[in-house]
Amino acid sequence: MEKKEPSKEERSYKERQKEEITGNLVKESGQFMLNGNSHHHRIHLLNIIGEIEGHECLPSSSKTTKYEHVLPILAEIEDNDQIDGMLVLLNTVGGDVEAGLAIAEMISSIHKPVVTLVLGGGHSIGVPLSVSGDYSFIVPTATMVVHPIRMNGMVIGVKQNYEYIERMQDRIISFTVTHSGIEEDRLRNIMMNNEQLVKDIGSMLVGEEAVKEGLIDAVGGVHEAMECLHRLIKENQNK
Repeated sequence: MEKKEPSKEERSYKERQKEEITGNLVKESGQFMLNGNSHHHRIHLLNIIGEIEGHECLPSSSKTTKYEHVLPILAEIEDNDQIDGMLVLLNTVGGDVEAGLAIAEMISSIHKPVVTLVLGGGHSIGVPLSVSGDYSFIVPTATMVVHPIRMNGMVIGVKQNYEYIERMQDRIISFTVTHSGIEEDRLRNIMMNNEQLVKDIGSMLVGEEAVKEGLIDAVGGVHEAMECLHRLIKENQNK
C-alpha cells in the first residue's frame, strides 16, 4: 500500500509540535539535539547551569540544574543508538554534593564521546563535573573555585560527622584525580589554600591556570570543543 504524504497543514502542525517539544526540553532541562553539521553527527547538548539541586527544592527564583531531570537524560543518551556524542556546557556555582557527584559518575560512564566546556564557572562540585567527559575545555575568562566541602545549617560536632565529611571529600578528590591530569597532593594543596579566598579556604583558577594545573585539558571555546567532539566521534565509529 502506497504511503500517503502528509498535507501542508499536517506538516505545519507536526513542525509546530516538534518546535514546542524542543522548546520545552531546552526550557526545563537545558538539552538540545545538534544534527545540522557537515559531519552528519547527532550530538546531544546538555547545559549544567546555576546551582545543582539535590533532594531539596531551591527557590523558584534560582537558576538550577535538577538531577532528577539530568539522570534520565544521560541514561537515554547511553541507550540511544541515534546519538553519537554529547557536549556538556557548564556554568555552575556548585550545589548539592551527592547530586553533583551522581551526575558526574553518570557522564563518565557513558561509552560515547563526551566533551565538557566550562564557560562562566565550574565551581565547587562543578569541578568533578567539569572533568567527567573524555576531554575538557575552559574559555580564557572562566573560573573554577576549588575548596573543601561546605556544610550548611547546624552541624553536630562529633567524630562521626567529621569522618563522614572527610570520606565524602575523598570521593570528590578521587574522582577528580582519576578523570584529569592533576596529582592528588597538588589538588589537596589547592583545595586547602588559605591565602587566596577572603571568607573561605581554597583557590580560584582562571582559564589557563586550570590547564596548567592539569585540571582541564585545554583552553578553548565552543569551536574547539565541537571540533574535538567530532574527531572523537569519528575515532569511536572507526573502532
